[in-house]
Amino acid sequence: MERPINMKDFPRIAVLMGGPSAEHEISLNSGRGVVAALTRRGWQTNAVVIPNTLTIAQACQFTRQALEHSQPELVFIALHGPFGEDGTIQSVCEASHLAYTGSDAQSSRLGLDKVASRIRFQQAGLRVPTWRLIHPSEHDELERALAALRFPLVVKPTNQGSSIGVSIAAHHAELADAIEQASRYDARVLVEEFIRGRELTVGVVADQALPVVEIKSKERFFDYRAKYTPGMTEYVVPALLDEELAVRIQAAGILAHQALGCRHFSRVDLILNEANEPVVLEVNTIPGLTATSLLPKAAACVGMSYDELCERLVLMAVGSPVSLPS
Repeated sequence: MERPINMKDFPRIAVLMGGPSAEHEISLNSGRGVVAALTRRGWQTNAVVIPNTLTIAQACQFTRQALEHSQPELVFIALHGPFGEDGTIQSVCEASHLAYTGSDAQSSRLGLDKVASRIRFQQAGLRVPTWRLIHPSEHDELERALAALRFPLVVKPTNQGSSIGVSIAAHHAELADAIEQASRYDARVLVEEFIRGRELTVGVVADQALPVVEIKSKERFFDYRAKYTPGMTEYVVPALLDEELAVRIQAAGILAHQALGCRHFSRVDLILNEANEPVVLEVNTIPGLTATSLLPKAAACVGMSYDELCERLVLMAVGSPVSLPS
């Protein structure tokens, strides 16, 4: 990988973290890891912590002022969930004529919106769970959804990450609570079939797929507790798959990434169903970026350290050609 040689030419980087979302603390972990990694690689970094007590409008204003004060030449976005992954902060950067890491505003909006992204996946020929969108106050919508789906059902808000607000309803008696939980985070709720199979994820960097990772959770599914409680989940890196199947899963990951128009990097979550077919769940446009997060774990399989991964994201954002280690 080509790297700048003259340290004076390194752009000043503002690393955005925190933010007004339910993933504030997770974002802080990602952001602090990125700052440490880039500092070790010799980049000039400035951490910008966005409070979680602000409204979206206030957070935008706070960020604009912070960027005007620090005068960065590049923004590294380490924000998760709404505000960070829904195109809002990307639009702030674009209005300020600042280059930034990750997908643009439009692709970010698509990635966080589970309904809009599902439609794109289906148009690209990818398999997705059978799903229905409901508004919790509209009982007719729920009845139509139930007529098309069978229990168990996965119930989730349409615009959240880290499995926040997601639950499984094994039968009708559990459905009301599941919908109520999801509706705390979004006025629109996605109800979908539960796919039995292996939970997998595919990291994509520079339009190339990293090795597939298998997720073995001790919970019913890879929920928030399983993701962030030590010892609750086993990760098989790389997943134990025959080569042909692994290639098919990676191809599905790249196609999902491209279907949303993503750039630089993403992480695609899938289920390998009982017929060995990859079923795409979602694309994370800003996946976890701590040293122990899934994307860095997969990158390590191809000889890319955490620090190198963070640096590659910076280089892509400034327009330098980047490829995975051969």
